[in-house]
Amino acid sequence: MTPLEKIKAIKLPFAELTGVIFTEAEKDRVVAHMLVRPDLCTSGHIAHGGAIMAFADSVGAAATVINLPDDAKGTTTLESKTNFIGGAKEGTTVVATATPVHRGRRTQVWQTRVENADGKLVALVTQTQMVLV
Repeated sequence: MTPLEKIKAIKLPFAELTGVIFTEAEKDRVVAHMLVRPDLCTSGHIAHGGAIMAFADSVGAAATVINLPDDAKGTTTLESKTNFIGGAKEGTTVVATATPVHRGRRTQVWQTRVENADGKLVALVTQTQMVLV
């Protein structure tokens, strides 16, 4: 099973609810897209910060899953920090790309860049995932 097939085989209900679509996956990089729907926006028709954070969290968690040790039972987010840089307009698609900072036996740290349809940075997210044993 490829890393992308592994991610797509996992039941991620919240990612499904927000419309996250995983498009690429390797041990060192996971990419996903999300349409900025009206129900994910603020009153100004811009993606809500919580939607952006949830998107990045889903992508970082999926990246952790494909990098878990064989004896691990799963993962959970320990910490997440988001720097918001720009906005993403309703009706556009944002792209998240997660890359590893640290992959240890008990924790993994991932940095996820979220970019808007023009390729401009929307947010930079660093999250720590605990490896469940």
